[in-house]
Amino acid sequence: LHYSATHAVSLDPQVLFQKIVGDGRGRGGYCMENSILFYHVLRALGFSVYMAGVRIRPRVGGVPGGAYTGWVHIVNIVTLPCGAKYHTDVGFGGDGATKPIPLISGHVTRNLGSQEIRLVHEALPHSSQGDQLHWIYQYRNTPTTPWNAFYAFPELEFFAPDFEIMSHYTSTSASATNFQTRTVLIVRFLLGRVDENEHSEFDEPSESKERNEVNKPGVFNEPGVITGVDEKEETENEKEPEIGIVGKIMLVNGEVKKNDGGKTRVLMVCRSENERVAAFEEFFGITLTEEERVGVKGRNVELLGE
Repeated sequence: LHYSATHAVSLDPQVLFQKIVGDGRGRGGYCMENSILFYHVLRALGFSVYMAGVRIRPRVGGVPGGAYTGWVHIVNIVTLPCGAKYHTDVGFGGDGATKPIPLISGHVTRNLGSQEIRLVHEALPHSSQGDQLHWIYQYRNTPTTPWNAFYAFPELEFFAPDFEIMSHYTSTSASATNFQTRTVLIVRFLLGRVDENEHSEFDEPSESKERNEVNKPGVFNEPGVITGVDEKEETENEKEPEIGIVGKIMLVNGEVKKNDGGKTRVLMVCRSENERVAAFEEFFGITLTEEERVGVKGRNVELLGE
């Protein structure tokens, strides 16, 4: 969005694949770019999946607060052969879910570090129609702190024309609630061994276990279908360390921070464009063309220090 010659965001799947995968320069995208590409990957693998629009609560002092916005984000809803539905979000950034979440109201999932997340099925606070329910994504940073709502989505399928309208707003609007045009933001999640006390990335909630034992270790032998393994193989699999997301590195404007599941610490503060572009490559593996580098000149996010 900022480091571009055109500052236009394409949601064409072929363009997204070339940018994120084909070019091999470490580029990602904002929520709609990542989620739309992920949707097509899931479809190609044979999963039953659709995309839904999301309303968010803007941060106030770093914490989500106030009324929900219009449609500015998207998630993928996957339905397994057993009928279980999962929310998958690969584009929300640092406070997003690091694993699929079952569409079971109140089911708690361990996220990064001590953070817990869940979905609750309720009407939005300002809705005049109490029967129009949304799935509300909530988080809390410790098991003893109150839950706070971050975003909400209905079980309504959205289509490409909807996302074109949404993306035009998020990529061009100077509204105070639209952080995309006012912020340079990168998030890189870190893989490692997951603590044995955490939930498995593929754990199935108890309600779904009764319908289909997809919580057991298994393999995909058909698109979107998990089959079980024998007890010997299962025992061997249980001994292997689980690999999952254990931390993240973020760049917010000029500040690079790392969270390894505990406290967040600052790694670097960039004061110039040269420093920030160098940080792109050092911490995120992102390389820019000269045309992309100069694209930020004159924009409100440009770093003007020496």
